Amino acid sequence: MPAIETALPLLMLWAVIGYLLGSIPFGMVLSKFMGLGNLREIGSGNIGATNVLRTGSKKAAAATLLLDGAKGAVAVLLARALVAEDAAQLAGLMAFLGHCYPVWLKFKGGKGVATFLGLMLVLAWPVGIACCLTWLATAALSRISSLSALVAAASSTFWMILLGHPSAFFMGIALTLIVFWRHRDNIRRLRAGTEPKIGAKG
Repeated sequence: MPAIETALPLLMLWAVIGYLLGSIPFGMVLSKFMGLGNLREIGSGNIGATNVLRTGSKKAAAATLLLDGAKGAVAVLLARALVAEDAAQLAGLMAFLGHCYPVWLKFKGGKGVATFLGLMLVLAWPVGIACCLTWLATAALSRISSLSALVAAASSTFWMILLGHPSAFFMGIALTLIVFWRHRDNIRRLRAGTEPKIGAKG
């Protein structure tokens, strides 16, 4: 956990900036712009890249993945450059919450996987790379996006300890708990054996 260096009003400002950046629903914006339909009426109804892929557009899904990851990363990088690490981690956490609970969509947002990975990459890049590789390995073996996300999130604190990045440890725990909470329906389907595979349009 980083030392608290920033005055409370400035921390609150970066919390708001982080939240507003994170709450931009890129999946819905891109789907509408590219004429792919309303994501709320497609597949799971989620606004993230996995559901965008169910529209049949790999380009839109890839763009959503990158933009959802970038908004958390931008929040951290801006706060780190302009203020300090405590503001950076707070801005990152709020960007993640903004993605999951955006005010523009009545607080019904995505599950935070791309934003989580983007945050890990800028908070501690070796940990971020390890989490991305964990996601890819699990996806290659299972072909299930939600399982890959859960394994990657659960591994993050292990990677922080192994790779020597303790300052982001509590941030990693908080993000992991939110990822699991956002995937609670997926966990039920995984246990029942009914979770759809990557690319399924159901």
